[in-house]
Amino acid sequence: MSILVPGNVSLAQWRAIWNGADVRLDPASAPAIAESAAAVARILAKGAPVYGINTGFGKLASVRIEDADLAKLQRNIVLSHAAGTGAPSPVAVVRLMMALKLASLAQGASGVQPGTVALLEALLERGLTPVIPSQGSVGASGDLAPLSHMTAAMIGVGDIDVAGERLPAMVALERAGLAPVVLGPKEGLALLNGTQFSTANALAGLFGAERLFRAALVTGALSTEAAKGTDTPFDPRIHALRRHAGQIETAAALRDLMAGSTIRASHREDDPRVQDPYCLRCQPQVMGAVLTVLRQAAATLEDEANGVTDNPLIFAESDEALSGGNFHAEPVAFAADMIAIAVCEIGSIAERRVAMLVDPALSALPAFLTPHPGLNSGFMIPQVTAAALVSENKQMAYPASVDSIPTSANQEDHVSMAAHGARRLAGMVANAEAVVGIELLAAVQGCEFHLPLASSPALEAARKVLRDVVPPLDEDRHFHPDMEAANAIVRAGTLADVVGRPLPGVCE
Repeated sequence: MSILVPGNVSLAQWRAIWNGADVRLDPASAPAIAESAAAVARILAKGAPVYGINTGFGKLASVRIEDADLAKLQRNIVLSHAAGTGAPSPVAVVRLMMALKLASLAQGASGVQPGTVALLEALLERGLTPVIPSQGSVGASGDLAPLSHMTAAMIGVGDIDVAGERLPAMVALERAGLAPVVLGPKEGLALLNGTQFSTANALAGLFGAERLFRAALVTGALSTEAAKGTDTPFDPRIHALRRHAGQIETAAALRDLMAGSTIRASHREDDPRVQDPYCLRCQPQVMGAVLTVLRQAAATLEDEANGVTDNPLIFAESDEALSGGNFHAEPVAFAADMIAIAVCEIGSIAERRVAMLVDPALSALPAFLTPHPGLNSGFMIPQVTAAALVSENKQMAYPASVDSIPTSANQEDHVSMAAHGARRLAGMVANAEAVVGIELLAAVQGCEFHLPLASSPALEAARKVLRDVVPPLDEDRHFHPDMEAANAIVRAGTLADVVGRPLPGVCE
């Protein structure tokens, strides 16, 4: 159970929600919600035009709406703005988006009725997830189309996913014993304006990147062992001189993972090699920089997740509605671009280690890690697959935040592109996970050419996890099932779990 205290929700809590945890709103937020709604009524009573409450939207902000049409105005904005396209967003991401919106509304700056907040909470509680098309937001004026689809479901329009079954929204609400909400002044705009779709996707990318980072530390250490590389580059004195905390922590983790290895001990003396290739030697520098960047992105996203990003904002203490630009998702776009670059580099250096292991000129292992090269191709094509995935990620890593295109008849003339910048992260993480899965297979195969020498207890535990589901590659066989099994281990976070020691993280 994750209790949302508005403005004070940790990344660990958001990650738990992404992983399926139940969500409840802190009851202490009720007075602020009620007072914000009351403030809207008082503002309306003054008779002055207030954007989005008794005016049109965007370029139509100068059009005054009569009191009799205020409820219709809010319904119309939901229906007209529910114009997304593309495949449905993953349920886990939509639930996270809903929880983000719930925590935002509960801060008492959005002017929504308590019953509207209660319905959003009830949808989360009962497993009713609006079907949200994944495309259509430019990440400014909020994630209008995705959040409109969420809000449409709350008024009984569109579709809702219930345990994998797609139902008309009204049917799903009725089966759950819920009534659709009738939106009052400001409520439609408050629900569909904000950065929650972009932020949910960026957080999902961050959580996946953290899991990927830890797995790649383990496979990187295994590759170092397979190549009979040295742990000298992980000496703490080297990293203390450079001062980067991420680099220092990463080097410590790699040292710890290799501690007690008889493979390492076997070539500590009289090894003719002076230095290892960069893909081994520079792991602390590369992965440490990745860790630092992911933590910077995490700090930005934690602030964003705890903020209020709709417009206008209601200040109940003075009965003011102030128009601003908190809906502009530039911070999320920057964070997503940082995560994309970091994920790209995790896969890039992992692929280089695979390429090193399959090349006998570099690793002193049998060609393509097969006992009988020539008759067997061994790991020849998995390395090609890894290279293909790395190049695909390079193409996707181009910054989304540097793009902009005017919308709403040039009223909204600079936008963030945060939504698709964040949405691409899922595919990038999946690509990099597949590369690290290939490295796991190759590194374990390489280590076993050194038997009866063993690696460290930590790395032997990782090797066992793989060997419990994938046997050694003695002769060529259908490779795809082996890769799928290794990918599943990486995706599940199992490698970090079994090594028996803490690895650096991002979202604690």
